[in-house]
Order: sequence, then C-alpha cells, then structure tokens
Amino acid sequence: MELKDAIKQRRSIRKFLAKPVPEKMLHEIVSDAIWAPSWGNTQPWEMVAATGKPLEQFRKENNEAMITGKPSSPEITIPEDWPDVLTNRYRGVGKSVLSSLAIERKDVEGRNKYYSQMYSFFDAPALLMLIIDKEVALEYAMLDCGLILQNICLLAENKGLGTCILAATIHYPEIAHRIFTIPDDKRIVIGIALGWPDKDAPVNQFTRERAPMEELIRWIK
Repeated sequence: MELKDAIKQRRSIRKFLAKPVPEKMLHEIVSDAIWAPSWGNTQPWEMVAATGKPLEQFRKENNEAMITGKPSSPEITIPEDWPDVLTNRYRGVGKSVLSSLAIERKDVEGRNKYYSQMYSFFDAPALLMLIIDKEVALEYAMLDCGLILQNICLLAENKGLGTCILAATIHYPEIAHRIFTIPDDKRIVIGIALGWPDKDAPVNQFTRERAPMEELIRWIK
C-alpha cells in the first residue's frame, strides 16, 4: 500500500469483527512504529498490549464505571472547551456517527447504548495502551506520543486492520493500572482499539470530512 493511500484510507473503526489479531502481527506493528521521531530521540513512550481475558476484564469494568456514573479521573487532561470552528467539526463527526447508526437526537436509549459500546472499545480484540513516565514534561511528550500513534494507525491500515484512538479508555485509569499492572509512576496517555474492521457496518462507511487546505495554511512568499 502506498503511504498516501494509507493516510487517506485510515479511519476510526467503530465496529470490529469477532476475530483475534495474531500476536505476531501486533509485534510487527509495534516494532515498526517505534521508529517514530521524538524530541532529542528521547522516545518517551511505553506501551501495554492487551488481549484475551485481561482485556475482557478491563472492558467489563470500564463500561460498568461509565454506566454507574463513576467520576472520571484521567491522568491526561481531556479538553472540554474548543474554539467555535473546532467545536463544529467535533459535533459534525458525532452527528455522522449517530446518523450512520440511525440514532436520532432525542433517542436517549440509543445514545446510551452507543456510549456503552464506546466504553467497551467497540469489542476490539486488541488494545494498545500508551503510557509515559510521570516525571516527563507533558508538552513535548504529547507531541511525541502523537507521532507514534500515527505510525501505529498507518501500519495497522497497511495490514488490513482497523484502529480507533479512544479517550474512553482513559477515564478510569485506576482500573487499567490494576488489571494491566501498570506502575503508579507511569501516566496513561491513551488507548488504541485494534482489530479487523467490519466493512459492512454503516458506522464504518459514512463520509468523512476534512477542512479545505485554504483554511489551514497561509503561504508566505
């Protein structure tokens, strides 16, 4: 697959097939992804790759915490306020997702069912948790983590796999710390659901949008 094709075809997958991902394939993705650039070659990222029973336990407890209204306490601050133009883009993709699932705006039960699926990581058979040392300065570490995240997503796309970078994986970090034996001196950054995409699912087919280039760049000549 051409790099440009992988970049343009990659999308967030919100329904996975009940088909395991071979451990060898996960190993290949991670071993190639770590060649991402980082500030001063510091490579601040660490990862936990979860499958099988540990992932199922995390999925179950994470979903129950959301359903019961447990207060969220992520170790990386999740933004709540955006400039209007970004808010509109955020709402736009949310509308596309719900429309593809035939969930109307007033359908509270349908929305809650979708949120339950989200906090269950859309039943993905594998999950990569990205973590960093708590002593690391967040600003540059977040930039570096974004670079390796992109590598993971593109490498997975190249193998026919799908991914979804999910904030729903980090709202209750104490669950992940316990189940995945992540030391307390480590900070959980984000989780990436990974598996075989259900290509027939409408939620994996809606038209994606990007702002025109003219909105994003100023040419200085």
